[in-house]
Amino acid sequence: MTYNRGMFRSVKLILIGALALWGQVPEATVTNGKLKAVFHLPDAKTGSYRGSRFDWSGVVKSLTFGKHEYFGVWYEKHDPLHHDAITGPVEEFLSGDEALGYGEAKVGGTFVRIGIGAMRKASDRKFERFGRYELVDAGKWKVSVGKDRVRFVQDLMDAGSGYGYRYEKTVRLGKGTPEMWIEHRLKNTGKKKIVTDTYNHNFFVIDGEPTGPNLRVGFGFDAVAKSQLEPLAGLSGRKLEYREELRRGQTVMSEITGFGGQAKDYAFEVENLKTGAGVRFSGDRPLSKVIFWSIRSVLSPEPYLSMSIAPGESFSWRIRYELFDNGPGK
Repeated sequence: MTYNRGMFRSVKLILIGALALWGQVPEATVTNGKLKAVFHLPDAKTGSYRGSRFDWSGVVKSLTFGKHEYFGVWYEKHDPLHHDAITGPVEEFLSGDEALGYGEAKVGGTFVRIGIGAMRKASDRKFERFGRYELVDAGKWKVSVGKDRVRFVQDLMDAGSGYGYRYEKTVRLGKGTPEMWIEHRLKNTGKKKIVTDTYNHNFFVIDGEPTGPNLRVGFGFDAVAKSQLEPLAGLSGRKLEYREELRRGQTVMSEITGFGGQAKDYAFEVENLKTGAGVRFSGDRPLSKVIFWSIRSVLSPEPYLSMSIAPGESFSWRIRYELFDNGPGK
């Protein structure tokens, strides 16, 4: 029997749907011969992540290049509704310090978390970024799986808040190269302007290495930390290095400044000096903010972008990850 890629997608999606009905976490695996990526897929009932903080699409369970693993579980206990029980390069959308439309919504009304859906405002309390909110409408999700890519599309029209959007994300592996691309397009289909920031948390767990002297972080600009990093780590020019291995409960975190208004500054590198595995990642839009956060089990440069999208208009952006292997101890 012969089959084409369209038939492959159809069979794959049927299997994904069946797994959801059986109560198993829906996943998809893609490869380009050099990289292999496993994704958790969005599902309001059985998805691995159903929290109200991070975008549900493009959640990378595992990304391998040769013998090296770049992501993975970094937290102690999995609760699908917990705000950060999630892995891989995942994204959150924020309008100032709150979700889109939260401040405008009345108690009992709805607000929007892009990539998740319409949520219920339960009280007049200040927005709790790490809180749990009731999902009222997850919109309509479409997931297409190919040999080397997964495409996610979410349509949401929330009449209560007046916000609506079509969010498209394609995560694809480079053709015969150790590259992964995340390509986004957000179209405003509602009545109100969408003003939001988005950032990628980049939960790197490279070969399971604890955060410490074996991990080094590079910036595409002369970086300046706004908070004290010493004595656990030090930042000099474009390099951040750890003085000692972090213990449980220790954190190295700071907002990072020093970048300019050009997209070329959206450039970062993380390398495991012990195993030689590393990743360079860059974006095609100017940075609006950078946060760096790390604990013993995970390391996260967090680049932010800002967007203002009028009704009927769209905003697109891309992130490129280039994986490399310098060999152990080099």
